Amino acid sequence: MADLEKKRQEHPSNESVHTAPGGKHDVHSANEFDVYGDESSADSELSLQFISPLLLSMGIVQYRTLVWWKAAALMLAETVSLGILSIPSVFASLGMVAGCILVISLGAIATATGYVLGQFKLRYPHVHNMADAGEIIAGPIGREVLGGAQVIFMIFVCGSHVLTGLIAFDTITNGASCSVLWAGISAIICLAFTIPRTLDGIAYLSVASFVSIIAAILITMIGVGVVGHQGAVVVTSHLNFANGFLAVTDIIFAYAGHVAFFTFIAEMKKPEDFAKALYALQIADTTLYLIVGIVVYAYTGSNAVSPALGNTGHTLRRVAYGVALPTIMIAGVINGHVCAKLVSHTSYYLHIHPLIDLLHRCL
Repeated sequence: MADLEKKRQEHPSNESVHTAPGGKHDVHSANEFDVYGDESSADSELSLQFISPLLLSMGIVQYRTLVWWKAAALMLAETVSLGILSIPSVFASLGMVAGCILVISLGAIATATGYVLGQFKLRYPHVHNMADAGEIIAGPIGREVLGGAQVIFMIFVCGSHVLTGLIAFDTITNGASCSVLWAGISAIICLAFTIPRTLDGIAYLSVASFVSIIAAILITMIGVGVVGHQGAVVVTSHLNFANGFLAVTDIIFAYAGHVAFFTFIAEMKKPEDFAKALYALQIADTTLYLIVGIVVYAYTGSNAVSPALGNTGHTLRRVAYGVALPTIMIAGVINGHVCAKLVSHTSYYLHIHPLIDLLHRCL
């Protein structure tokens, strides 16, 4: 401890004064207030002297490695992958005008709320997930409620990716095998890609995911153009509450990447650059949702189905699902990765490889 105190005296910039309730001032190391600490600081290296030599010999994990464009790629892969596939059917339910208005307005709301989350993370650097934010807002009860909600939501999102993977494999193979088998294969593929310990390790996969969904959507739009007009296109639509509610929630789900934003920001080299990644995401996804919704609905009309890849002819449908496989799998990987970190979030296990994680060193 004497060595640690000496280091802090040599590096006074690593300390900051915080005003406690009642006007008292507490002096804390700045590293204590960041979820991963200052990984470039001598203090973080010094603290490792108190860790088991056996675990220390197995290596240190550095998490704050994301630059803003990699964060944007992760956010695009996580947000756009499945959400975009339901947009044409939303337009079929709501009509062209209501569909466009909701995509634009909910996109603006998503941008504003994403910015608020970014500012919240900068104000409370130790926040890593929704559970941490819930604890700040409502104490232990808030932590359990928001943490549990995030885990449940992400489990179901991962399940939706496994289901879409099942549909994709079943379509590509013309139902050549049992659906349960394809679901199992999809789950195993997603599990394998979650092995990297950091988001930086799957950032390049996210680029491939985004390219994959763009290519699949282009194939779909070309395909519906080749098939020609299949149903009536209406400006406005009269529908009951249940169908309208479902259509609106589909658009909300298409913008629902916010649940992972805290984890993305926590692994950025410069968390203050999150706004750049957010604006890149919102410009891209809002534009894509409008283009895909308008074009596919213009040709399919009331016959639009979800996922949108099923609106083409038989051959092009198989091609589109084949091209979309990377995004179906990788986006599920990102949600599973974030969910797993929430469950196992302690500084001890995040930074040090336990024996069970020797596999990561082999990779």
